[in-house]
Amino acid sequence: MKILLINPPHTAIGSRMANEHLPPLGLLAIGGPLIDAGHEVILLDADYSNMSLERIIEFTTENKPQAILMGHSGSTSAQPTIDLIAIRLKKVLPNSIIVIGGVFPTYHWKEILEQNANIDFIVCGEGEQVILDLIESGFVTDRVPSIRGIAYLDQGVAVKSIAAPTIQNLDDYRIGWELMKDYHYTYWGKKKAVVIQFSRGCPYPCSYCGQSLFWKKWRNRDPQLLADEIEMLHHEYGVEVINFADENPSTNKREWKKFLEALIEKDLNLILVGSIRADNIVRDAEHLNLYKKAGFERFLLGIENYDEVVLEKIKKAGSVSKDMEAIDLLRQHDILSMATYVVGFGDETTRDFFNSVRQLLRYDPDQVQLLYVTPHKWTPYYDEIKNKRIIQTDQRRWDYKHQVLETTHLRPWQVILYVKMIEVIMQVRPKAIRRWLFHRDKRLRKAMFWYNNIGKRVWFHELFQFFFREKREKQPIPIEQFWEEL
Repeated sequence: MKILLINPPHTAIGSRMANEHLPPLGLLAIGGPLIDAGHEVILLDADYSNMSLERIIEFTTENKPQAILMGHSGSTSAQPTIDLIAIRLKKVLPNSIIVIGGVFPTYHWKEILEQNANIDFIVCGEGEQVILDLIESGFVTDRVPSIRGIAYLDQGVAVKSIAAPTIQNLDDYRIGWELMKDYHYTYWGKKKAVVIQFSRGCPYPCSYCGQSLFWKKWRNRDPQLLADEIEMLHHEYGVEVINFADENPSTNKREWKKFLEALIEKDLNLILVGSIRADNIVRDAEHLNLYKKAGFERFLLGIENYDEVVLEKIKKAGSVSKDMEAIDLLRQHDILSMATYVVGFGDETTRDFFNSVRQLLRYDPDQVQLLYVTPHKWTPYYDEIKNKRIIQTDQRRWDYKHQVLETTHLRPWQVILYVKMIEVIMQVRPKAIRRWLFHRDKRLRKAMFWYNNIGKRVWFHELFQFFFREKREKQPIPIEQFWEEL
């Protein structure tokens, strides 16, 4: 079967401002098994060049695929674009089967199918085996109901089959790296890069995050096999940077240490970046030298909030002291720390923003990233705030970089000015400038320069968009009403 994988253009600021892109790992992950099953698979990464809908339709029409599979890592904010593409494609290729997948479709399958009959199937959960089963069925009506892990319209009614079993061995399914051959994916300053996963899932019950619910349980790839795969990517594709997409790669200390040691043995001189829990950094203090030897240059740490009460409420399972210790340990080993801080967990006042910047200064991270809490319907956090109101009803803006929830004490323009002010304070404070200019590791100086350069452009762009381009609800509406009317 001829199959087209489409990564839709994304409207998020991060996708455009850096002028650098990483390959769509989710699509490559289902592409590999499909290729191995004998299918003809093509990747159209429309996000790579911010391709217009007209060009997407033209490309698809020229190739005439029998099945079109769409998905994006930013599935919530990308869904409106996917809906538009599906509508346009069905008009010109009515016999092509359109399948979508991702976190947002997994939980909103009913609404999506009821509102857009142009989408034939939704893959719910992990897609590698499910999509193989679906394609193998030939979409024959009598065979479809027996396939686990899908949703579809049955005589106009949205139905969902029994959930597919969790993939036990992640190495059973090969990533189709060959599909990225026509794209020059880069990161970290125009260095050739890929996204990869050591593990899936997270054992921590943070209420605002749905990863533990989506992946079901934490599993990891074979440490040696992953090291071998990274070596192949370096030698055959010239990859220099590995960006780990794991929610929590170091959950299993023994397996993670095995991977670091296997990669060090390869002696590849790579740059590794990823996310990690601060308490795991503290746990691994005795062998953090392995992190640096393996190539890690930066870790994103989810600081989230300054208030211990708020952290307990959202079940962060962390502590301020461990956060600070982790940042200090990373600095001792010449690994950059990026602290993510989330606005909106509480009903912030000016005093809260003052306390936030004071706490961030105490943390003293190398970089910061301020985000806005986004009330995803599938998270436990949603039940806590479902009676609140939202000011942003454009789902394309639900990308963590736009304020969604209404704040009682502050107007939206005050919130964004406080956020931008904190970013300036953190990035131009004397300590930050001194590290940027005089850090003993030349590669880290270049990395900080690259990040600061992008940050400046995003900073001005966000302010301009907020005050002159974007629209918000003058009369905020309840979240539940938003989903009912969507």
